[in-house]
Amino acid sequence: MKNKVRDIIESSQKTKSTLLSEENLALIGKIAETIISSLKKEGKVIIFGNGGSAADSQHMAAELVGRFKKERKGIPAIALTTNTSTISALSNDYGYDVIFKRQVEALGKAGDTAIGISTSGAAKNVIQAMALAKEMGLETIALTGKGGGELKGISKLALVVESADTARIQEAHILIIHILCELIEDSLSSGK
Repeated sequence: MKNKVRDIIESSQKTKSTLLSEENLALIGKIAETIISSLKKEGKVIIFGNGGSAADSQHMAAELVGRFKKERKGIPAIALTTNTSTISALSNDYGYDVIFKRQVEALGKAGDTAIGISTSGAAKNVIQAMALAKEMGLETIALTGKGGGELKGISKLALVVESADTARIQEAHILIIHILCELIEDSLSSGK
């Protein structure tokens, strides 16, 4: 049992260490700058994903609206995964593939930032929402893994975690989300 636990921790560390490449460090910085620029122009952050990525979407929105580490004004962010009445109505009336797309259509505007999270990059509902966000003039950011899938190709910025293991990808995604929240909060709190 102890060896299995060690193997899992080491695998997680190895996956996260791929984020230390110069390319990924620069990309995380560029993603943060894109979100900060949008927020400074009265934009909002719209985040969506399925399953564990839905939880990550909600986690990020909560850190921005509430606080991450500093007392400050709330930052406009919404997870499209939280309104069960909307999700169930859209699923029933139109199909599950449009649950995020329709919300982006209703809530998004040019200059906002859309963040689609999919460990495979192949979630149809995330891809459809991201394609519409791009068409509407939102900044499009993907957090993905497993090579990035179709989501990588349609997003302006895509951070692809170098792993095929869903759990390890999700662990890296939450680290990325925490880094982004800290950078956003630091920038907006300092007025830079």
